Amino acid sequence: MNNPRTVIAYINIAHFIDHYAMLVFAAAVIVMAPVFNISYSDLLPYATPGFIAFGAGSLLTGWLGDRWSRRHMMVIFFIGIGASMIAVGLTQTPQQLSFALLAVGLFAAIYHPVGSAMLIAHAERLGREIGVNGVWGNLGVALSALITGVVCQYLGWRWAFVLPGIAAITAGFFFARSVRHEVRVVRKSSPATTARVSKEAMWRVVVALVITIIASSTTFNALTVALPKLFTERLSDLTTSTALIGMIAAGTYGFGAIAQYLIGHLLDRHSLKTLFLPLALMLAPLLFFGATLSGFPLVFVCVGIIIGIFGQITVNDAMIGKYTSDEWRARAYSVRYFLGFTAAGASVGLVASLHERGGFTLMLQALGVLCLLVIVGAIAFPGEDRASA
Repeated sequence: MNNPRTVIAYINIAHFIDHYAMLVFAAAVIVMAPVFNISYSDLLPYATPGFIAFGAGSLLTGWLGDRWSRRHMMVIFFIGIGASMIAVGLTQTPQQLSFALLAVGLFAAIYHPVGSAMLIAHAERLGREIGVNGVWGNLGVALSALITGVVCQYLGWRWAFVLPGIAAITAGFFFARSVRHEVRVVRKSSPATTARVSKEAMWRVVVALVITIIASSTTFNALTVALPKLFTERLSDLTTSTALIGMIAAGTYGFGAIAQYLIGHLLDRHSLKTLFLPLALMLAPLLFFGATLSGFPLVFVCVGIIIGIFGQITVNDAMIGKYTSDEWRARAYSVRYFLGFTAAGASVGLVASLHERGGFTLMLQALGVLCLLVIVGAIAFPGEDRASA
């Protein structure tokens, strides 16, 4: 039998790789656009198929994880995403780039439904493990901006894809050696997973979850894709260094990691509703407020937005973990990420279109309107009966 701590450690590493891989292009596109002789707004949409595959592919990968093998699917994840990133680094035309980024998205689609299900199946304290796992994903987002900026400046954009691709394949080799396939058995629910609502109120859970996932995932993806370019434009009075912009973006994302860690621990002590509503109330006002800011005030507001959006993602994942059995959990996560990342895939084109029409002012205002739906979802979400099962 696999050691739960070993499995969770590799799942956390995989979460880091997943988000790192999906956002390298968002940071590198600033440097790549002149190389391909295309503007930022025209080159960015070439990533759209990959982001849509990131969500749409989760339906199949979640089903395979439940019906075949979660361990085998994770081996495919490590090797496939690494090889795809290397392929991106070798592309010569925008069309080749689009196909390679599509492959990255398809393999990246394995992690969330399969990896999240493996994590929860081995977790003793649900909230803590989801929070720590979220920190690893957030570090992937943060370090993607930082490392990509540095590598692009000193080694060139191709190495920004090739080096992490080699690292992912290496991690996959060690995962395959350390984690064996095992037949899953139904485990007794821990106290962390016994929170329930009445059957009559379950429709409110589903409605709140669907609304929140679509709105928060679109905002999350749009913001993480746009943040390096947003800081490049609006921090130009402070610096024009690609590496320094990457450092500032990484520092901003770092606050999201802190938020996920704290929210994860609080989820073991408090109901989802208690944490859901305050996080929901943060997003829309901050997005509207930050729409016209620049310089350090913009950075401070973006820190608040990142805290709210990453904390919300932790709550979304905890909902699935609490209300589904292990037998169906990968498929439940596949639906959650199909909705979230498919909607988020459209955000790449949305960022490009809104940036061309009204700059980042229009983009942030549009996201603020969208995040009003998160408030609706939080209000609709029912309270829990936290009595032991």
